[in-house]
Amino acid sequence: MELPELRKNVDELDARIVRLINERARLACEIGKLKEQGNEALYVPARQQAVYKNISAFNEGPLPDSCLTAVYREIMSGCLGLEKPLKVAYLGPEGTFTHAASRANFGDSVQYAPVATMDEVFDEVERGRVDYGVVPVENSTGGGIHETLTRFLDSPLKVCAEIVVEIHHALMAKCPPEEVRKVYSRAEVLGQTRRWLQEHMPGVEVQDTSSTSIAAERAVAEPGAAAIGNASLAQIHGLRVLHDRIEDYAHNVTRFFVLGTHMSHPTGDDKTAVLCSARDKVGALHDLLAPIKEHGINMTKIESFPSPSAPWQYYFFIDFLGHPEQEEIRKALDEMEAECLSFKVLGAFPRCSG
Repeated sequence: MELPELRKNVDELDARIVRLINERARLACEIGKLKEQGNEALYVPARQQAVYKNISAFNEGPLPDSCLTAVYREIMSGCLGLEKPLKVAYLGPEGTFTHAASRANFGDSVQYAPVATMDEVFDEVERGRVDYGVVPVENSTGGGIHETLTRFLDSPLKVCAEIVVEIHHALMAKCPPEEVRKVYSRAEVLGQTRRWLQEHMPGVEVQDTSSTSIAAERAVAEPGAAAIGNASLAQIHGLRVLHDRIEDYAHNVTRFFVLGTHMSHPTGDDKTAVLCSARDKVGALHDLLAPIKEHGINMTKIESFPSPSAPWQYYFFIDFLGHPEQEEIRKALDEMEAECLSFKVLGAFPRCSG
């Protein structure tokens, strides 16, 4: 077959694909109307995961699943925008890792609202000014983000989805490497690049900022200053990437939570997250965790952090496989709550395969 004929076939396929995508969008709009009539959430993480699984099952190559998933992410994002323009708050400004995670989950067809602090992400969702919020909750090398976990203590919001993103850090500046005298970034990022900085930039002052974008702004404004963050910040702020992928550990992964007003429906492959404070007694932690073992539940995370209001009192952030609508999970939750001074189910959500 000659090149012109091959290209003609491709054009004909494109026309069919565009028609089918728009037909899908019209069906999505009908579904959106029914959801609105039933006062149901338009963004349904369980359905999103089901679509991705279907795509993988349908895929016979040569394109990999990751490519088709990226295409469908944008198709679903556009369909959501047709149903009702969604607004998502994230820890900004533009170019932060939370921004990248938000786009990886919601696509580019929703409205994004960057805010300056983690508290503001919660506030924007709680006050109904946005539909959802995205916050980091833990890093594979640095552990839990206590600022996020602490904010859950007094928030009515629920976790409705998780996003897992591989994180790469870059050192950026306007000056050459030998002229760098100070490095800015978020405390968590500085912790994830500590060894690299000690080895390659000994004696350079490091200072934490509220976001990696703020760090980039300071690198622009101050002579001899550099920033560490997502390499995309360099283009946004007119910086030069001096060194890329400087994280201390190659597989540096951060988990983010999507905040909403309701937890997700069960999919058959879910997680449940809780926040609790155990009673002050001998064997308290053993008694708290015993129901998880007794009911055959796989715990995927446990981390303690200090109470912001009571000295020497600690909270536990725990998540495990399963959904509260399952009988064994419900029983375990009831038994765990009986062992606690305070107990809160943060949410249930599809397990992210990323």
